[in-house]
Amino acid sequence: MNVYIYIAVMAVTTYLVRLLPLLFLKEKIRSRFLRSFLHYVPVACLTAMTFPAILYATDHELSGLVGAAVAVLLALKEKSLIVVAVAACVAVFLTEQVLVYLHI
Repeated sequence: MNVYIYIAVMAVTTYLVRLLPLLFLKEKIRSRFLRSFLHYVPVACLTAMTFPAILYATDHELSGLVGAAVAVLLALKEKSLIVVAVAACVAVFLTEQVLVYLHI
């Protein structure tokens, strides 16, 4: 029974987070600084959630860093998302295999 209460509370909380800005911000935000700040909030939150997962999703942090470095380099070269993702996965796999071979 408690699970349903938790789900209901989280649903209301999630709904309020989306509803309150609509209720209180009826005019367009004119502050250039605030608009640019709000523009980058989703990117910062996604990075804060994703980067630790990159490091700790593998057996060794080094392989996560290698995969992230490969992904960043290919993204900077404007490769497609599928190429970046596959190359990062291959880099992590190969790094893990080398580290296992070296007994690290």
